[in-house]
Amino acid sequence: MPDTDYIAIEVAYARPDKQLILRVSVPAGTTIEEAIALSRITQKFPEIDLAKLVVGIFGKRVKLDHRLANGERIEIYRPLQADPREIRRHLAAQGKTMGRTRKTDQ
Repeated sequence: MPDTDYIAIEVAYARPDKQLILRVSVPAGTTIEEAIALSRITQKFPEIDLAKLVVGIFGKRVKLDHRLANGERIEIYRPLQADPREIRRHLAAQGKTMGRTRKTDQ
């Protein structure tokens, strides 16, 4: 029987044209940074820059030294192409919205 227990985690990354969720078994106590390396996701997505990596667990931002628990999913975030607040300001100046409608009393 091996000395190390393993946990099951997922590593997720998405681009507009392609997305991937990898299921990986890693030693208990593995950090996010170590798990990303073990998943080899950077071989499929070479644009992932480990030096500038922003990650989360189920939508909550965490640091690379976070120790993983069984069943967690690492989400690798891409940089924003545009600031959403700036887009809203620009649309408001043109009298437009981002697709949401407001209910008005009639």
